[in-house]
Amino acid sequence: MTEESTDAAETTEARTFDIPYRFEVDATAAALHAKHDGLEDGEETGTTATVAGRLMLKRDQGKIVFGVVQDGTGRIQIFAPAKTTPEFEAFTKLSLGDWIGVTGEVIKTRRGELSIRPSAWTVLAPTRRPFPDKWHGITDPDTRYRQRYVDLWVSEESNAALRARSRIMSLTRRWLEDRDFMEVETPIFHSIASGAMARPFTTHHNALDIDLFLRIAPELYLKRLTVGGFERVFEIGRVFRNEGISTRHNPEFTMLELYWAYADYHDVMELVEQLVSHLAMEICGTTTIEYDGRELELAAPWKRASMTDLIAEHTGLDLSVDMDRDALADIAREQGVEVKDHYGPGKLILEIYEKTTESQLWGPVFVTDYPKEVSPLSRDHRIEPGLTERFEAIVAGRELCNAFSELIDPDEQLERFEGQEADRAAGDAEAMGMDLDYIRALEYGLPPTGGLGIGMDRLVMLLTGSTTIRDVVLFPTLRAEQVHNADEATPEEDDEGSQTA
Repeated sequence: MTEESTDAAETTEARTFDIPYRFEVDATAAALHAKHDGLEDGEETGTTATVAGRLMLKRDQGKIVFGVVQDGTGRIQIFAPAKTTPEFEAFTKLSLGDWIGVTGEVIKTRRGELSIRPSAWTVLAPTRRPFPDKWHGITDPDTRYRQRYVDLWVSEESNAALRARSRIMSLTRRWLEDRDFMEVETPIFHSIASGAMARPFTTHHNALDIDLFLRIAPELYLKRLTVGGFERVFEIGRVFRNEGISTRHNPEFTMLELYWAYADYHDVMELVEQLVSHLAMEICGTTTIEYDGRELELAAPWKRASMTDLIAEHTGLDLSVDMDRDALADIAREQGVEVKDHYGPGKLILEIYEKTTESQLWGPVFVTDYPKEVSPLSRDHRIEPGLTERFEAIVAGRELCNAFSELIDPDEQLERFEGQEADRAAGDAEAMGMDLDYIRALEYGLPPTGGLGIGMDRLVMLLTGSTTIRDVVLFPTLRAEQVHNADEATPEEDDEGSQTA
């Protein structure tokens, strides 16, 4: 049992402190524990250290105050006796959540807690709002996501998941660079909403007096770079889709897209399973992980199966893009699919798959050979007419990535774009726009190319065991909130504070 307190911070009024402009820190909590945890109980080191962080716990025993300071690496106890602690009375009045700097000798208390006995201390930033303690945390999920700046202090799970996110991004970049992929940046403002099938966000540029779209995918710009001779290229960046919010969807999210000249979708499948298994080993220490109470084996190779084979496996339905459209529509309605007039056989098969099969695939599994109708940027299948060389990786019933052997023929691409325009005219708000400059780029020649898009937020969810995307996005999109300052808190906010402080 550590000498810590569960006392909640009192509601703080405005307090005045002489705040320094900078503070010299020479130790972290983690470094002190690594160096001194082997001390005997009651042992003193004679070593002085200076740490800084938030005061997360405090217990006043009259002549001694025990506090816990948390920095970015962990926690260290402050052992503050009245006899030796400067301005002891002021120290006893510190509030939970105050940022403080402490200098003192590193010791181990008689109860075995590594501590700093202060010879000097200062307030670096006072909190003016009640701060949640370690034991109560923040019980309201909406408050956790809105006030991430507090959640990161009191929720070890949130802190760990979001630190893991940063590491996953870094490891992914390094892994790709080690394989000669070059990272680039492409425009976020697009004049045409294309590169994926999604509803865009629109904006207006005043100086040019043109409407623009926030990108729904960087795909077409990255393939322009492949035309330009960048044979292995990738981008990790934000994309924006004006769609619903759910446990798997946030309107802005992070996508890894890469393009690999001279490769096809088989090569990209191998890349995906190798990358994900590498990240699992680095983050989890194993490729066998638990997600949502079930085991997942992420080691390569992953299962490969066509969309129609998986539908047959899970429903007994033997479907084909060669079937009569009306017969497929009847089957779709029987499966609970809402059928629209412009749906052709390929779209109907996709809708049946998504309704009956996708969520049942625990995986991981590469779902291959998508209908041409729903794959406007994918190359025709080299064996199966009406299908394309496209796959999605499904893990735990959710799409993790989308990839193709890229369509390289400009005439075929123009025809596909025209089909998308027809779908848009029929009411499909997610259909792609016509990008004639991309057609012009293809006319200069795109070599055989494999392309990939991975939803990095979903990958982080998988590797951290998170079941909602909000847990792995630092600041998820939420409904607007009325925010008051500390002196104008509403009764409802006071109630919320009393529950969490």
